[in-house]
Amino acid sequence: MITPRSDRVPGRRPRLGSLFITTALVAALLPSSPAQAQGPCSVDYRITNDWGSGFTAEVTLTNESAGLSQWSLGWDFDSGQQVTNAWNAEVSQDAASVTATGPAWAPGLPEGASTTFGFQATHSGDNPAPENFTLNGVSCADQEEPPAQEHALLVEPATLTLDPGGEAGFEVVLSSEPDSTVQVAVDRTQGSETLSVSSTQPLTFDESDWGTPQEVTVASSGASSGEPAQAEFTVSAQGYESVVVTARERAEATSDYEQRFLDQYDRIKDPASGYFRDFDGLLVPYHAVETLIVEAPDHGHATTSEAYSYYLWLEATYGRITQDWAPFNSAWDSMEAFIIPGTADQPTNASYDPADPATYIAESLQPSDYPMPLRPEVQVGQDPLAEELSGTYGTDEVYGMHWLLDVDNTYGFGFCGDGTDDAPAYLNTFQRGSNESVWETVPHPSCETFAHGGDNGYLDLFTDDETYSEQWRYTNAPDADARAVQVAYLAHEWAAEQGNESEVADSVAKASMMGDYLRYAMFDKYFKEIGDCVGAESCPPGTGRDSAHYLLSWYYSWGGALESAEYPWAWRIGGSSAHQGYQNVMAAYALSETEALRPQSATGADDWGVSLDRQLEFIQWLQSSEGGIAGGATNSWEGVYGEPPAGTPTFYGMYYDEKPVWHDPPSNQWFGFQVWDIERVAEYHRLTGDERAGDVLDSWVPWVIANTTIGTGGDFAIPAEMEWSGAPDSWTGTPTGNPGLSVEVVSHNQDVGIAAGLAKTLMHYSAATGDQASLEMAEALLEALLEHEGELGVAIPETRADYERFGDPYDPATGEGTYVPQGWTGTMPNGDVIDSDATFASIRSFYQDDPNWGQVEDYLDGGPVPEFTYHRFWAQVDVATALATHGELFGS
Repeated sequence: MITPRSDRVPGRRPRLGSLFITTALVAALLPSSPAQAQGPCSVDYRITNDWGSGFTAEVTLTNESAGLSQWSLGWDFDSGQQVTNAWNAEVSQDAASVTATGPAWAPGLPEGASTTFGFQATHSGDNPAPENFTLNGVSCADQEEPPAQEHALLVEPATLTLDPGGEAGFEVVLSSEPDSTVQVAVDRTQGSETLSVSSTQPLTFDESDWGTPQEVTVASSGASSGEPAQAEFTVSAQGYESVVVTARERAEATSDYEQRFLDQYDRIKDPASGYFRDFDGLLVPYHAVETLIVEAPDHGHATTSEAYSYYLWLEATYGRITQDWAPFNSAWDSMEAFIIPGTADQPTNASYDPADPATYIAESLQPSDYPMPLRPEVQVGQDPLAEELSGTYGTDEVYGMHWLLDVDNTYGFGFCGDGTDDAPAYLNTFQRGSNESVWETVPHPSCETFAHGGDNGYLDLFTDDETYSEQWRYTNAPDADARAVQVAYLAHEWAAEQGNESEVADSVAKASMMGDYLRYAMFDKYFKEIGDCVGAESCPPGTGRDSAHYLLSWYYSWGGALESAEYPWAWRIGGSSAHQGYQNVMAAYALSETEALRPQSATGADDWGVSLDRQLEFIQWLQSSEGGIAGGATNSWEGVYGEPPAGTPTFYGMYYDEKPVWHDPPSNQWFGFQVWDIERVAEYHRLTGDERAGDVLDSWVPWVIANTTIGTGGDFAIPAEMEWSGAPDSWTGTPTGNPGLSVEVVSHNQDVGIAAGLAKTLMHYSAATGDQASLEMAEALLEALLEHEGELGVAIPETRADYERFGDPYDPATGEGTYVPQGWTGTMPNGDVIDSDATFASIRSFYQDDPNWGQVEDYLDGGPVPEFTYHRFWAQVDVATALATHGELFGS
């Protein structure tokens, strides 16, 4: 079932109903327990897949008694089964005892209503279905109407963290209406006397307020010494099963650098700073505090999967320092609620055919060549992942982030393009080839209902077809998902060192699942064979892993028809082009070598093991004679499986591409991609000592230091733009030094985020090798950055000459400007007209109401280049985590 629209919390996308998409044959062949219908609930427990060492199951719970504001289903696994992850419910296990509770977006269960959730578990030997279930502590089998005193106490959260000398609270509520007044006591039953209950008790509930949460406050006297104080508090009432809440003091910074991290953290998290929007306690990060900013996102209050991965990084680092992991888990909850599409957002995946994953559409270099026709006569390969993933996780849905989210619903597309004020809203921009810069995009909803745009919504701007269907489609940015996995690995390692591994276990399991799906980025766009792939018609379709390049490509995508379609369909594509800046050896290492992160699928960990080696080889292959890392490679030359120029070097049969995917501006030009990739290589080298990574760093680090200067009073300059000449040698398995590939730094800047990332890279390298010059440069960069601290964080004014493109009409001579075909007309949700005269600004008229629009308007009228001080979320997190990295590796 899909939750009805009226029942959804605004903006949240519950992952409900996916378990009804199980294969009928599988369900018929595997055992299930009979439904139990004699008591307050009935349960249908069904094993959907069992592969000997593990299984997936779906559970349908029906509430046969009075409505519940919160539900909790319990059972015992008597044969050693162990739950590893779950969906559509929060599932925990203590020894044999398993408890499933309603998810945050749907905690209650009305009388007569049903809910379905699923889980994955390991087992050895027999795997019998559980025999007895309880709902809120009452057996489903033998009581028709449980007495009030046997209802449950519901407590949230079960773990609290408070500052030394501070306070924190948790809420208590009854699961259902009692017959008489209930008094609830809270007592410290174990742990430090530094922590105590400071609020009035006992709590009293009766027939009128049993469903209204009451708060219990735990206070710290601040008198503990040494390790942070910790205690357990038991919540109890006569006739109710007791609940234990764990409270602990937040650990304090152990160095000046860690304290500076906490200062920066407090600025970022301060609601007055404006880095987040709060949706009922779940925070969504903006791309920037400022709204008028045009980069890859075309508005500051959009957000990206990149920003979400940095949000996780911020909270994981906070957990390392304070031992408070609730914010990290909350960040993952927000990511799952808002930027990972749920069932309502990707409803027809059951119609996906892995043997025919997508219809081929050629790409073009110029936006003016669009719309491009579908070409069903071109053979595509087979998707080798879909059946394994659906069998492993019990769903046909894809668990990955869409790259772009309109947090405030500025465009007005709303949920599924329906034009409501539902926020955040999924949207997309880039769609028309490698030369389409952000200035030439036409924003459109990820869910196309034809409510806006032209007669066919926005579809006929991009694809040429005879008919168009209402549909949904999402695009994943693999570097962001990989960073989320990398951060989950760090959180796991840091929490385990504290003895708090269990507190992040659920989020880490979800990161493992995300990594399993991230493998779609390892495959050719149309699953064609890798290597010497020339000619869309003649390049062979792949089967199995012969379509895998094992690198992280620029994207993977998936989509399908809306449920209103007469003939449901769905599609998936990988990505043929890989950029060095997207590679993440830390994620590959975590997913292949770390037990807690190893994917549950049969081949996931092995694929990531191959990817780890392939990524390291890729970086070695692309390293210039000076030390910089060149662009990348493609299996589909110019997006059409074209024939590259004679002599083009190859890497496992893929062709060297100086500027893969992006041409405006060239994707190999920005120094930031150097830092993002090599920072991960440096951390991997520090943790593993892998000599391949060390060799890359031994050349890259001196090149960067030679091109970086530190002055006084906060003055510094790092590389900004680079120019490349020549090409690498074809890869034969051994680095050659690439005497024919050269890089020149042609400009410098003061990008605070990249400067902080560079400092982290140099610190990892110094910690691994003892190199003093890299540590001194890193510390000098950090001190220079801190000279630019302000009320909202670390920021430096910058000029934006490119803002002249706000008003550019389409110019056929240069190809610049927003191209709309002659005769095509439509409107944005706010009424802005889309036609051949459209400009970036004309279809975004909301910018004219922006407080900073005056500077742009003056510039367009011939005035000076505007100057802005931007507070990009990811950059502020990079500064914060750089400070924390120094504290972790070098102390004060």
